Amino acid sequence: MAVTMHDVAQRAGVSIKTVSNVVNGYPYIRAATKERVEAAIEELGYRVNMSARNLRTRRTGLITLAVPELSLPYFAELADAVISAADAAGWTVLIEQTSASRERETEVLSGRRRHLTDGLIFSPLALGPDDIGLFTVDFPLVILGERVFGAPADHVTMNNVAAAKAATLHLASLGRRRIAVIGAHEGEQVGSAALRTEGYREGLAEAGLPFDPALVGEAGLWHRSTGAETMSRMLDDGVEIDAVFALNDALALGALHALHAHRIDVPGQVALIGFDDVDDARYSVPALSSVDPGRDQIAHTTVELLLERIGATGDPAPFRRVVPDSRIVGRESTGDIDMGIAERVVGTQAGGIELVAVWGD
Repeated sequence: MAVTMHDVAQRAGVSIKTVSNVVNGYPYIRAATKERVEAAIEELGYRVNMSARNLRTRRTGLITLAVPELSLPYFAELADAVISAADAAGWTVLIEQTSASRERETEVLSGRRRHLTDGLIFSPLALGPDDIGLFTVDFPLVILGERVFGAPADHVTMNNVAAAKAATLHLASLGRRRIAVIGAHEGEQVGSAALRTEGYREGLAEAGLPFDPALVGEAGLWHRSTGAETMSRMLDDGVEIDAVFALNDALALGALHALHAHRIDVPGQVALIGFDDVDDARYSVPALSSVDPGRDQIAHTTVELLLERIGATGDPAPFRRVVPDSRIVGRESTGDIDMGIAERVVGTQAGGIELVAVWGD
């Protein structure tokens, strides 16, 4: 026989209403009471009737995460973190891949599938500042990324300029003077490429290094293949470099492949740092130094903001913009481990970005 809410109430010594409040996430419950109810649920193996609950609340229990490309490690790991955060709160995530298509991104905001979920976490890439009107919607929405600012929605972004500046300054602090950047988008005014390239230029300026256009490697899509192609092109053209800042880790891993193919020692001849601190960075040879933009914090904060909007009653709260903490993780590709830097925080860089060296990471 199926375990009922009445059974849970009897085991916990509380009312059925209290059990219902715990199951539905009602916030004003004493911690001891909540623990008793949760223990009873676990002991009896009680399972919430989601269909019945959703009929009562008029919610689906589903949220959507729309990202450009799951083949990129950053978005795959972000999706994993969002799913974990939502699952902990009792919600299920549906994933939409937009492939950075304007048509598909517009469909995410207004298409026929929109009514299937209770809210949307959206990382646009094709839409930009001129499309702000599209973000005036009648459902809970949280925007990710750097393409759209000022839209009528909560927004979780990154400390792109300061973090890129810190990465560049870190390379300069190691004595590198010919620091290349890979992944720039010529003419781009908004977005990650523009912001991180701006941070790169600020880092050069603060380090007293001249900006040299020959050290700027353009790359369209931020894939391993384009990182390898751009790095190979610069090396084949005879561009003198002693360090590389790649604007994401996929580009960095491609650049590392090209450096190996050209028999260039990393970090002996060329130091290399990426951005995103994806899991693959720990397992490259040498292990890749990278900027950790606070991906887990981004995921958890985004889910919290969206669920607050979904559960809100009365007048809506002002929209919020959140910029999680970033840090530089120093590994073998910049020589941090070889230099014997301590395991934990060893200093700070631009904008208060922490520098962390990780032994055996």
